[in-house]
Amino acid sequence: TEIDWKAYMQEVEGFANGTLDYTQLKGDTGPLVYPAGFVYIFLGLYHATGRGSDIRLAQYLFAALYLLNLLLVFRIYCRTNKVPPYVFFFMCCASYRIHSIFVLRLFNDPVAMSILFLAINLFLEERWSWGCLLFSLAVSVKMNILLFAPGLLFLLLQRFGLLGCIPKLCICALLQVVLGLPFLLVNPIGYLTRSFDLGRQFQFKWTVNWRFLPEEVFQNRAFHAALLLAHLAGLGLFALHRWHSSKDSILILLKSPAKRKPPSPPLTIVFILFSSNFLGVCCSRSLHYQFYVWYFHTLPYLLWCTPTTKLAHMPKVLLLGVIELCWNTYPSTVCSSLSLHICHGLILLQLWYGTAPTLVSHTPTPSRKRTATSKKAQ
Repeated sequence: TEIDWKAYMQEVEGFANGTLDYTQLKGDTGPLVYPAGFVYIFLGLYHATGRGSDIRLAQYLFAALYLLNLLLVFRIYCRTNKVPPYVFFFMCCASYRIHSIFVLRLFNDPVAMSILFLAINLFLEERWSWGCLLFSLAVSVKMNILLFAPGLLFLLLQRFGLLGCIPKLCICALLQVVLGLPFLLVNPIGYLTRSFDLGRQFQFKWTVNWRFLPEEVFQNRAFHAALLLAHLAGLGLFALHRWHSSKDSILILLKSPAKRKPPSPPLTIVFILFSSNFLGVCCSRSLHYQFYVWYFHTLPYLLWCTPTTKLAHMPKVLLLGVIELCWNTYPSTVCSSLSLHICHGLILLQLWYGTAPTLVSHTPTPSRKRTATSKKAQ
């Protein structure tokens, strides 16, 4: 359980010793491939744990992070008011893999996701500038957060229009420049190619989702291109038919909200962000075991955001159980990877057929009721 932690400490130790050339920051598992935010956060952990030697203290810190992450997730779910209370038991207690990712393996994925959930809480409070700042910070820890980016861009356009969302995007970009500046000044090409390498190859032995394919297909660039096209097509379909709530063209989002007729309906922030991420996970070139945390805490919402009869609760709980079993099968098998895709497919079908377009005809109501409706819609 110490392999990745030691590699992280070796990678940031070079920075602690004054190395600013990103290509020279390496560990036992290979070169550093995360953006600068990772370096600063784990450098703090490096000093707090006696140059990474006090692993037990690091585990205590990650246990505290796990509890904070749950608090942030619960706050989001309380705002949505869609998931039955008993499901929170499964989120807290029923996943050995998630506990391992947080407390035993000390991966950077939980750090990135915790910051992301804090950003979503800020979006729900209409603090978009601070939310964008935290979103960009999460991206700087690990790039998987970019799977939420299409949904966030849609929300910014919906909330502010084209001109209004540009300052928010500038906040995201500026933080990346500020964090990466020490490395950009020394070797900009090295920093950008190492920390934002979208073409990086994954090892077949670690894949959880594509074990049923031959390895030559798994490594084939044409297969990667097909997944990218599927991802973009899924995002386009959801943006046009599930996220967009107006009968007008989606291009109306480019206008200022004040100039739109009729006014924009309440934002479905959680649905748009969580479904954007889930589409990316479904089309991922490879899912490794620590990637489970990318979407584990969003699964209850994705399953229960659609209307549910009493008899339909059990199949949804069963889906959670099968997904957990797939992620706990090591090494992955043809059966486990196929089962994972089937579960993902069933969730996608439910999201598509179980969620009508969000536009609903509303009659004028007092402002207090409108506010309550807006919160519930999220």
